[in-house]
Amino acid sequence: MGLSRRQLAGLAAGGSAALLLAAFGFQHIGGMAPCSLCVWQRWPHVVGVACGAVALFALPRAVALAGMMAALATAAIGGYHTGVERGWWKGPGTCTSSGTSGLSADELFDRIMAAPLVRCDEVPWQLLGLSMASWNMVLALGLAGIWFLALRAR
Repeated sequence: MGLSRRQLAGLAAGGSAALLLAAFGFQHIGGMAPCSLCVWQRWPHVVGVACGAVALFALPRAVALAGMMAALATAAIGGYHTGVERGWWKGPGTCTSSGTSGLSADELFDRIMAAPLVRCDEVPWQLLGLSMASWNMVLALGLAGIWFLALRAR
């Protein structure tokens, strides 16, 4: 006998809550301020936790589908962020570096003063060769799978 839809939803929502707590722990206890892409990755987890809260009272298929879509959204942002960190593509201009050749001293100074404090294209922490963005992507894909099982459960 497998897990019920409600149990699966609770497991997936708990996973999102754990990832949020870890992110806030790195930020507030570890002193690692998040870049804008890091913050963007948190919002779909909030939706996943909210879907889990709704699942305590009723779990129509739409709630499981919303939870799965939220997990896929944060995985996609995490994948995009990973690509920015690894230099596969450029990130948002608000949190990545750009070339400085051909700039005057005044233009360079203005660019330095306008630069974000936390850049999206730098990896401040990694485990087993994966950054936090990469781990978020991998784990969120697992959570999407759990939400999918909840969606399919009877």
